[in-house]
Amino acid sequence: MINRRLINVLNGQTEKTPPIWLMRQAGRYLPEYRATRAQAGDFLSLCYNPDLATEVTLQPIRRFGFDAAILFSDILVIPDGLGRSVRFVQGEGPQLDPISPEEIMDLDPSKVIDHLSPVFEAVGKIRHELPEETTFLGFCGAPWTVATYMIAGHGTPDQAPARLFARKHPEVFEALINCLVEASILYLVKQLQCGADAVQIFDSWAGVLDDALYVTASRDPIARIVAGVRAQIPDAKIIGFPKGAGMRLEDFVSVTGVNAIGLDWTVPLDWARDALQPKVALQGNLDPTLLMSDERHLDEAIDRIMAAWSNGPFIFNLGHGISPQGDINLVHRLIDRVRSYHG
Repeated sequence: MINRRLINVLNGQTEKTPPIWLMRQAGRYLPEYRATRAQAGDFLSLCYNPDLATEVTLQPIRRFGFDAAILFSDILVIPDGLGRSVRFVQGEGPQLDPISPEEIMDLDPSKVIDHLSPVFEAVGKIRHELPEETTFLGFCGAPWTVATYMIAGHGTPDQAPARLFARKHPEVFEALINCLVEASILYLVKQLQCGADAVQIFDSWAGVLDDALYVTASRDPIARIVAGVRAQIPDAKIIGFPKGAGMRLEDFVSVTGVNAIGLDWTVPLDWARDALQPKVALQGNLDPTLLMSDERHLDEAIDRIMAAWSNGPFIFNLGHGISPQGDINLVHRLIDRVRSYHG
């Protein structure tokens, strides 16, 4: 029988040594990734080339032996699949044509599956080539986070354009969220059917919302995605990552029904252990800047997290994605220290 330790944790088990993977573990800090991206020509071409997407997904597994691989793609393939123009400009990040209220009403989520067929081909290839014991994670962006880029056309420090849009055009905003919920369900179900073992929903901008918008734009849409995926795949394992949710994390866990909760580095360790870990597996939450820091600070931070969380269901990860300036030697040190830890 195949023993995928990360899936064990998502089933509520405590592993003696917690499984480990890192958000953005296939990325610019790796020289092999930079070479493959140059070969692809541009970022979206890399996402849509099944062979190259497979290659970059596997690169950190070969180098570090992580317990999980995560599909190499981007949260903005959903708006691209909806027919919106998505471009990745070197040094500037993603650029979209800001969507108008009239254009929102014309969106058709059923178009996403055909458009993203190269992604699903990559999913099948990756699962075939991964070591059997390595968990394979698919993912999508949460509706709120994806909507922020569609509305503003780019990222902003606090996503004020999307927050304002939600208040000026509440019915149209609701239609956009509903479309993204439906598209996300289709997308995640297909990833699971093609070979993903579990999926993660990234709500990178959950932390900028007030109470009312948190419920209507972030929590409830994610809960609908979880329910929609499980309506088709009842035992689907799902990780939620509402970055910056803070005091709302308990509510998020209880309402959405996720199997694990991704925690950013601002979440107090003891509080998470006492308030969340009895209900859900924890994932996180090392500050990514520590992988650009020094050995002493990294070791101390790892030991604090391990001491707090390793006696319950726990997946070691970062509190957000690894930076392009991340030090490969410190990544090796991180893995070694987690796997050799004796509390």
